[in-house]
Formats: sequence, C-alpha cells, structure tokens
Amino acid sequence: MMLLDEMLALNLLTPDQHTEIRCWVRGARTPERIMTMPAHLWRALEMASLLMDVDTEGGLPN
Repeated sequence: MMLLDEMLALNLLTPDQHTEIRCWVRGARTPERIMTMPAHLWRALEMASLLMDVDTEGGLPN
C-alpha cells in the first residue's frame, strides 16, 4: 500500500482513486480477485505506474 500512498502524494492518483484501489486490494483475498478490479481503476493505476517509471512485472522502479 506504500506505493499507492506515494502515488497519491505525487498527485498521480486522486484521493477517490486511491481509496477505491486501496479498498479493492484489501478486500481481495487472491491475486485472481485483484485482477478483476474495475477497468477505470486499472487505467488510473497503470498511468500512475508509468509516470512513476514502475516496472509492471516486478513492481520496482526501472
């Protein structure tokens, strides 16, 4: 969740997006469930990840 908090602090996610993604991930019990996150949240998370230069495979900065 620290990465989500950093995305919020950098204004890469809105407070609403941050809350929705955080709630979804916390409520998901499996990786498969996380993968069913609504498309609008995936788009926000992907864009924030790109802007942070996060490797989507490893989750670490390039």
